[in-house]
Amino acid sequence: MVSRVLVPMEDSEMSDRALEYALEVFPNAEITALHVVGEPSQMWGHATGLALADDLEEAAEERAKEVFDRARDIVADADGDAELETAIEFGHPARAIINRSDDYETVVIGTHSGSVADRIFVGNVAEKVFRSSPVPVVVVR
Repeated sequence: MVSRVLVPMEDSEMSDRALEYALEVFPNAEITALHVVGEPSQMWGHATGLALADDLEEAAEERAKEVFDRARDIVADADGDAELETAIEFGHPARAIINRSDDYETVVIGTHSGSVADRIFVGNVAEKVFRSSPVPVVVVR
């Protein structure tokens, strides 16, 4: 029985589906919603605001709040006894997810992010996680 599941989340329908799947398949597991914040750079749209923030961690928490609030709503609507933890990491999404996955028994991830720009510039995060994770990965469409 899987007791610890990592669900990388962003502001996308695919992330929501991944969390819903994790709750359905692992109803008694401790689930961690992980939001990865790209390191600030003037070239990267949303990260630009972080680059200009006085307190990077506070700005990242504010950016993740909406994602985590939605995750809590999804958990509240699901049947089961799942516990939800939240975590924020900084850096490249695939690397951050892979590094964090050592502490879990499986990773449940959406197939792609919400925007075309994310797919072009960041690459296919789900594929990188699938190929390099030290634990099983479930990719949800």
